[in-house]
Amino acid sequence: MILYCGTSNPGKLREFQMAAPDFEIQAIQAEPPDEHGSTFEENARIKALYYGSKTQGWVFADDSGLEVDALGGAPGVHSARYAGPEATDRDNNDLLLARLRGVENRTARFVCVIALVHDGEVVKTFRGSVEGRIIDAERGPNGFGYDPMFFYSPFGCTFGEASDEQKMQVSHRGQALAAMFEFLRANAD
Repeated sequence: MILYCGTSNPGKLREFQMAAPDFEIQAIQAEPPDEHGSTFEENARIKALYYGSKTQGWVFADDSGLEVDALGGAPGVHSARYAGPEATDRDNNDLLLARLRGVENRTARFVCVIALVHDGEVVKTFRGSVEGRIIDAERGPNGFGYDPMFFYSPFGCTFGEASDEQKMQVSHRGQALAAMFEFLRANAD
């Protein structure tokens, strides 16, 4: 079965494809829409409906990010552009570390919401989250975004040090994708 996804993020596309052994994931080539929602759910719906208008069939899009307790849930829905609209992963990570300087409570979670669209309507949303903490410096070459600073205690390392396969078994995106794939296996025709 072919599933279309709306993303311009190559790291996300790679994770989507890796997590979908029963599905063929194809990216929709289009300029991304404006993400003006105040929650992950709102942004996932905005993106899924936008990309769903570009093709027929099942289309999904996600919105995901990092919530840091000591920062009141920031960067949250602004995770990809935390340090500005043209920010790189390094820029975002540097700003996060600067804002956490001297802060003891480093608890955080990654959150992902996927919205699934069919025939121009949102059919269902799927949410995943994983708890961890932010460390003082990047560790590990794997993943993308905040992965090198997100320490996951059960692994004893950051997501940047974990293999892609390890990360997908427990990650926010892996959880949301697994729920979506289960739904599609039971309900798609």
